[in-house]
Amino acid sequence: MTIPPANGSARRAIPAGVWALGFVSMLMDISSEMIHALLPLYMTAVLGTSALTVGIIEGIAEATAAVTKVFSGALSDRLGKRKLLAAIGYGLGAASKPIFPLFPSIAWLVAARFIDRVGKGVRGAPRDALVADITPPSVRGAAFGLRQSLDTAGAFAGPLAAIGLMWLTTGHFQTVFWIAVIPAFLSVAVLMLAVREPPRQPGQPAARLPLRRADLARLGRAYWWVVALAGIFTLARFSEAFLILKADAAGLGLMIVPVVLVVMNLAYSLSAYPAGILSDRTDRTTMLAVGLGVLIAADLVLALAPGVGGLLAGVALWGLHMGFSQGLFAALVADTAPAELRGTAFGMFNLVTGGALLLASALAGALWDIAGPQATFLAGAAFALMSLIGLGLARRQITAAAT
Repeated sequence: MTIPPANGSARRAIPAGVWALGFVSMLMDISSEMIHALLPLYMTAVLGTSALTVGIIEGIAEATAAVTKVFSGALSDRLGKRKLLAAIGYGLGAASKPIFPLFPSIAWLVAARFIDRVGKGVRGAPRDALVADITPPSVRGAAFGLRQSLDTAGAFAGPLAAIGLMWLTTGHFQTVFWIAVIPAFLSVAVLMLAVREPPRQPGQPAARLPLRRADLARLGRAYWWVVALAGIFTLARFSEAFLILKADAAGLGLMIVPVVLVVMNLAYSLSAYPAGILSDRTDRTTMLAVGLGVLIAADLVLALAPGVGGLLAGVALWGLHMGFSQGLFAALVADTAPAELRGTAFGMFNLVTGGALLLASALAGALWDIAGPQATFLAGAAFALMSLIGLGLARRQITAAAT
């Protein structure tokens, strides 16, 4: 693996387009997390839904995004228009936001989540493939880590804004949801004005639509190992909605429950970029193993440690594991897939992980309703351990393909 430059040089080597895409993600996440930090409690406390219903809704939403990513990724390979598809996806995400304050019912909230996740599905794979296209291989881990850090900065700024606005409005959900509309539309504006797509390489073959078995076979065994490991890993990291429900069960007041997402995303944001740099300098699978170990610790703390202190420690560890895994998985997909099939590769990756998240969130909700929070987080620790064992078995092949 090529040794990248030192940290300051790595920042300078990262293209301006990656920074712009990071700020696009940050603004959209501020909007989304202002809503999502409150949505599980809004559904359970105001609309009277169960934890299982929350899990199923969240799982279906993420699975919808995953299925969409398959087709948007392949389409971006075919057309060579990754920015256009990303803009459509972010536009759908922005358009979904006014539904939350306008139509306060379960049916409309499900529709809004569906539109929002379709938008996420349309933009996700083309955006990640665009990051890979414009970034030199020597700083690829740093680039994905930087984009993830900026994305996650929005993910902790959003809940923090939700806390302040809930206090200022004396718990008025609709007002917070309306204010969340603003950064969503700013996100689309930044994408359109500040991101440029590189020209397609001459003679580069294009993937065909619909997806063919031959195209999927060209992705290679190492890539499919990465996908399989990510699927098992996703079973261990169900929707963060359950962290909010855990905070409610631990006795945090309604207005400060979103602090769990602030803590989680702060740890995530601070760790993702350094983890990406370290993965460029050492070995991505080693860093990923660290992330899986931290997830096991997070689940055990959330299951067994008492009180608010245990909750916050577990949530911080949960965020740390995200920093040591999400950007690294994206970099491994880029490392192991052919350049002309990167959109397809990210799409298939997200299809598998989205399906796993649907199963994980439904299972987490069922365990929560039947046996309580402890069973949910202990099951997550067991799946994380399985993923760590699988990583040990596949490590040599993945590392060889990524060098």
